[in-house]
Amino acid sequence: MADAMEMMILSILAPQLHCEWRLPSWQVALLTSVVFVGMMSSSTLWGNISDQYGRKTGLKISVLWTLYYGILSGFAPVYSWILVLRGLVGFGIGGVPQSVTLYAEFLPMKARAKCILLIEVFWALGTVFEVLLAVLVMPTLGWRWLLILSALPLLLFAGLCFWLPESARYDVLSGNQEKALATLKRIATENGAPMPLGKLVISRQEDRGKMKDLFTPHFRWTTLLLWFIWFSNAFSYYGLVLLTTEFFQAGDVCSISSRRQEVKAKCSLTCEYLTEEDYTDLLWTTLSEFPGVLVTLWIIDRIGRKKTMALSFLVFSFCSLLLFLCVGRNVLTVLLFIARAFISGGFQAAYVYTPEVYPTATRALGLGTCSGMARVGALITPFIAQVMLESSVYLTLVVYSSCCLLAALASCFLPIETKGRGLQESSHKEWGQEMVGRGSHSPGESQE
Repeated sequence: MADAMEMMILSILAPQLHCEWRLPSWQVALLTSVVFVGMMSSSTLWGNISDQYGRKTGLKISVLWTLYYGILSGFAPVYSWILVLRGLVGFGIGGVPQSVTLYAEFLPMKARAKCILLIEVFWALGTVFEVLLAVLVMPTLGWRWLLILSALPLLLFAGLCFWLPESARYDVLSGNQEKALATLKRIATENGAPMPLGKLVISRQEDRGKMKDLFTPHFRWTTLLLWFIWFSNAFSYYGLVLLTTEFFQAGDVCSISSRRQEVKAKCSLTCEYLTEEDYTDLLWTTLSEFPGVLVTLWIIDRIGRKKTMALSFLVFSFCSLLLFLCVGRNVLTVLLFIARAFISGGFQAAYVYTPEVYPTATRALGLGTCSGMARVGALITPFIAQVMLESSVYLTLVVYSSCCLLAALASCFLPIETKGRGLQESSHKEWGQEMVGRGSHSPGESQE
């Protein structure tokens, strides 16, 4: 939720500062970009920290970092200060995807996809919550309070960190057998389940979180294809978010292209504060993520991870091609709604697939680098959705739909399907099987 709120602030803060500080539009755009630059530069680093020093450690540091700079940015006196502080907030948010790594390592095989998707529902809840908070706070207290209040959920998490267990899989891999056993016993008592028979096999691995492990012959293709898939996901997702506001202001696609013919000399300092209607539009498009998660929930364990991602990309590119037809405001809203639902669903499917495909030794790093690639897509997308749109709407739509078609192909070409497969432990061993519980496997050692 906190991650989503910090991201959603961008679309609320930009028009406000544009007006209040009389910023030219490139400075407003830079404010968004600097957050993504921060995330991009830090994602791999947080992944590395989580693989070497533990998931919980990486998560704790990144949360405290984001909290500190998030609150500080509420006190920024001038533009340059807020630019630097939002960049540092972005640097911290880069570590938030590691919560998925920690979470995935606790989940049994049959519930893993379902649970990771349900945690993503809170991303959507966070965006909705942020819009509602903005409606209440912006007219009365102003944007500084919005920034400070938006950082508060992180404070809650920082307090609750004390009860958060470290991943048992990570402990086994780093040689902390007692700690891993203690965690597993705690899980067993809390769930009222017996501990499985057998002893915990230690599979210690020293060289964790190394970049070269992502490019072993076994993972090379997977890594490169996943990078492109994550790139396309963020590129299209954030592109759609930006296009939505552009299209709504114009009414429909055709009036954008006709409006381009009669370009008026528009002063770049003209400023429009967000109206009630803008907030409701923001809310509606955000709500489309809930059906997206539900659709993905329904299909991901039926047709598998790869096909789910491919399907999401195909539906998105089909919807963006349909925008070529001159459709009215209502049809436009429906198409944008469907496109956003599916692209966010595809994003969630990637969040399920990535931690499943990498072994524990490089899982956090794998997710970190993928997340970094996604930020590259998010960085480039304003130049397509806002700048290229000025010259041609159709070219813009072609760029998005062709990018998604390629991503759909990439999803089909992924070498490993992780549906119904256990998480792998060290990068030296072949696939491990998951621990099933008492009596359902041969006597002897149980491997986890």
